[in-house]
Amino acid sequence: MNRSESNCPMCRTGELKPGQTTVMFSRNETVFVVKGVPAEVCTQCGDYVLDETVADWISDRADSAVERGAEVEILRYAA
Repeated sequence: MNRSESNCPMCRTGELKPGQTTVMFSRNETVFVVKGVPAEVCTQCGDYVLDETVADWISDRADSAVERGAEVEILRYAA
């Protein structure tokens, strides 16, 4: 789904534009960071929307890091 040129679902005032972001979260005891993630980024608040394929890629790697018992994992996005 291409959301460029649409309003941000978070702040409702900014526009979503193609860009990159860093995704950070924790799951169980694992802190997971992915840099250079392609996303639609809000020009106003900086919130972002991920494409389903990108979100699935991140989720798969996060699951793997948790299964391995990683404490901290930092990756750069690679399609």
